[in-house]
Amino acid sequence: MEDPEVPTEHLHEEIHEHAHHSKASWTMGVALSSALLAAMAAVCALLAGHHSNEAMIEQLQSSDQWAYYQAKGIKAAIVATKLELLAAEGREVTEKDRQKLSAYKAEQEEIQTLAKEKQAKSEEHLGRHVIFARGVTLFQIAIAVGAISVLTNRKAFWFVSLLFGLAGAVFLLQGLLR
Repeated sequence: MEDPEVPTEHLHEEIHEHAHHSKASWTMGVALSSALLAAMAAVCALLAGHHSNEAMIEQLQSSDQWAYYQAKGIKAAIVATKLELLAAEGREVTEKDRQKLSAYKAEQEEIQTLAKEKQAKSEEHLGRHVIFARGVTLFQIAIAVGAISVLTNRKAFWFVSLLFGLAGAVFLLQGLLR
């Protein structure tokens, strides 16, 4: 999966430009808060990408385990068929073949447990990825609304921007604490 992009560099530069040329003192606050929001968005994007990669790796390992499980099942079915044929012909079934069949079944149980664990870890990482991706989105919205506040010279939009940033921070914390 791809890392969420944070295409806010242009907005950030625009805010700084307005902050330096504007006489309104609050525009410097917008510039500073936007820089902080951009940094938090970058951290969120990095963590979202990490958990996306980990989810994929765990899912691949789970798939490998399920393939191994099926291979053991095929081997067990072959041995079971051999035992049935020998019994149907009235021939002696060796203890070695019976042990091999039960060993395959036991191995399948272990493999199945490991495959389910890997699958659960993959789902956990994917869940964290989604949380961090939501945080990135909210940080991007916050930066954009901050830019709108400077461009329209309306301080109220800056407060809306800070609210979006706070919501993004909640997602960042939620992802870290999950």
